[in-house]
Amino acid sequence: MANVRFSGVGKVFPDGTRAVKDFSLDVQDGEFMVFVGPSGCGKTTALRMVAGLEDVTEGEITIGDTVINDLDPQRRDVAMVFQNYALYPHMTVRENMGFGLRMRKVPRRAAQAKVADIARILGIDELLDRKPGQLSGGQRQRVAMGRAIVREPQAFLMDEPLSNLDAKLRVQMRAEVSRLQSALGVTTIYVTHDQVEALTMGDRIAVMRKGELQQVDGPEAVYESPVNLFVATFIGSPAMNLVEAKLEQQGDRLICTVADQQLTVDPEQVRSRPEFARASGRRVALGIRPEALEDAALAGESAQTLEGLVVLTEPLGSERLVHIEMEATPVLTEEVAEAAEDGVDVLREGLTDSSQTVVVGRFDTASRVAAGEHIRVAVETKKLHFFDLETGLALG
Repeated sequence: MANVRFSGVGKVFPDGTRAVKDFSLDVQDGEFMVFVGPSGCGKTTALRMVAGLEDVTEGEITIGDTVINDLDPQRRDVAMVFQNYALYPHMTVRENMGFGLRMRKVPRRAAQAKVADIARILGIDELLDRKPGQLSGGQRQRVAMGRAIVREPQAFLMDEPLSNLDAKLRVQMRAEVSRLQSALGVTTIYVTHDQVEALTMGDRIAVMRKGELQQVDGPEAVYESPVNLFVATFIGSPAMNLVEAKLEQQGDRLICTVADQQLTVDPEQVRSRPEFARASGRRVALGIRPEALEDAALAGESAQTLEGLVVLTEPLGSERLVHIEMEATPVLTEEVAEAAEDGVDVLREGLTDSSQTVVVGRFDTASRVAAGEHIRVAVETKKLHFFDLETGLALG
């Protein structure tokens, strides 16, 4: 096993398209690192450069102490699991799993024992004599993983391996992949556009946008302390609500004003983040996660609240997503603006002007609010986020 290090890595395709820029990252030995970001952000290109399927334009990639930029793919001692499984249709499961061992001239008996052992761990030992066409999607993915595992490489590279599975099987396979990686202790780089996958599977997450790293941290840190507006809106489902607000010091309190409504910023946040004091008098982007909003009727009397009009409720069994229209100027990141132009932001089409926005709250099922009602929404002020409107960077 070994660490994988990217040092100032860049990739420019022959047509001049830059896919990756100044990418520096150290994936520790045995770590499960997830590259996550929207389509076209460069995450798969970064992975393919490690595998040797794409040339490195700038910088260096090392595995252990070896610079691999110019090594042939077969000499890099990595194993890749693809989105489309990449199994040989004319070979049995046993032959597919043992193919890499055969290419490395591992003795037949030892190879067969290894394949049988891994097949047993993956629960596919009864499928060894079948061909890929006789398997379900989940079984094929297990075979693809088994083929990678038997090689005992220095690193696993996984390119959206679960994206072809149905929702229920994806959840099951997420847990299985995480369990196997933890048991094997193999350095793993896993690429996905699904931020739920990233949050549930990775030891650390590398969030990418337009070929550049935005934030590298543990799942909880990325979710609870996003470094900029892009990470704040990309990580989390439903996405973080963003509105314009003004911060003003009033005596010993820092007040956050949204249109004509006010919230007192949590004193502990003010003490721990000196930048807040310097932001007094400025307009900022206020971020509120859906779980920080609740029906005020279910909250304590001391709860701080905002008012709005319920425009939609979505019962989800264990919770309700409530869409609330309120007086506030929305903050549109570049990605959100593009989605709105494509007609994705359906709710905003009904708003009368740019001083109104729709925020989403994650309400308890005990709430009985309905569309058309004017309600008060309790805000958990300890969980508020603030960002510079010009730079997009988090305050503090």
